[in-house]
Amino acid sequence: MKIPEKAPDFRKIIKEPLIHEMLSKTMDVVRKANSEYLYWDEFKYQPMPEGITPEDAWPMLKISRLSQSRLLSLADLKNRSFVYWLPDCVLREIHFIDQQAGGSILVDDPSVHSEEKRRYMVRSLIDEAISSSEIEGAVTTRVVAKEMLRTGRRPKDRSEQMIYNNYQSLQMIKKHVKEPLSIELILKIHASMTDSTLENPLWVGRFRTPEDEDIHVFDSDGHVLHVPPKAIAVPELMEKLCIYANSDREDEFVNPVVKGILIHFWLAYVHPFMDGNGRTARALFYWYMLKHGYWLFEYMSVSTAILSARTQYYRAFLYSEMDDNDATYFILYNLRAIHKAMETLNAYIERKQKEKKSAYRFAVRYPALNLRQRALLASALEKPQEVFTIETHSNIHGITYQTARTDLLGLRDMGLLSMRKEGKKFIFTPDADIAKKLGSGTG
Repeated sequence: MKIPEKAPDFRKIIKEPLIHEMLSKTMDVVRKANSEYLYWDEFKYQPMPEGITPEDAWPMLKISRLSQSRLLSLADLKNRSFVYWLPDCVLREIHFIDQQAGGSILVDDPSVHSEEKRRYMVRSLIDEAISSSEIEGAVTTRVVAKEMLRTGRRPKDRSEQMIYNNYQSLQMIKKHVKEPLSIELILKIHASMTDSTLENPLWVGRFRTPEDEDIHVFDSDGHVLHVPPKAIAVPELMEKLCIYANSDREDEFVNPVVKGILIHFWLAYVHPFMDGNGRTARALFYWYMLKHGYWLFEYMSVSTAILSARTQYYRAFLYSEMDDNDATYFILYNLRAIHKAMETLNAYIERKQKEKKSAYRFAVRYPALNLRQRALLASALEKPQEVFTIETHSNIHGITYQTARTDLLGLRDMGLLSMRKEGKKFIFTPDADIAKKLGSGTG
């Protein structure tokens, strides 16, 4: 990844007698730059007023930002505080997220059955586990990874272990949403996330120590992207993170989504572990959202959106570190990733609701079918080559093995599924004439 160009030092450029005149001339270009929250490497190419250079306008942009910034209790290696603020582009994204989280079809629509919500949640957990692991280097196909998680088979290699750990950890986290953030909880999440995946097993579930070698964060080309604080500072910084996460100042409201992103940023900056920092940071964000009532996050995968724009993810972190510790870049990137994840979820729900209506049509011919069986048949109509197992059906719907077995054997007895045995496992596939039997003209 190409490292962003360092912006001009605005402190050296400002000439006191010219400030007011310069502010007036650059007002429009500053407003536009803040509407998109541009860093120097894009700002310098924006159209400038006559007689004004990007180097002249940059200090005016910085003045507008710094005058509205809030301080964080996180400081860099030179003891300079990180800051952030909420420009219109950030407020717009927060408004969208709060609207979606409060008025989702998953919450308001009584036609969405609890078993459907369970399927949506399982799908989300699987996608989140896979994507978060892929961001950190897991290499496998999504088909294989989903098969592993849905059937419950044990991981075969490190990549599958990463995904398996992530999936189990996200389920575990939900049991701790009523607790305050603590060092013990952070270490527990890390241990769960990294079990049997680290170069040194002694790194699992503990912070870096002065005895460990110093670490640096590199990109795929070997460029140093980030130098974390020394290990000796980690315990104090993580205690500060816990205090920040658990406290709500009366004189300053921070939207929970923004605060969750800042917690993510804080852990990524401190890099308290020898490995597994990214997975743990994203898991902490997930925990914080559920803790503050944003239950829609159970049903969507933010990491999938991040994975599709991974370079921008790292770039947003770099911008925040390089541009006077302005974490607004990282906040905006993550808000946009959440926005994308919500749109993906809405599209998925809409598609599944259409499948549900189709499934109800053939319920007339087979009135004894339960909702789980109808959902399976809708999937079988859409994907005639799909393979179903008792374990998969059990995991997706959160039911016992025996109940899942009864569902599938019932569909076999109706002639809608075919069954064969592979080793000790029973495999079910759609009958060749399933579309005709269900009265579907689509096949």
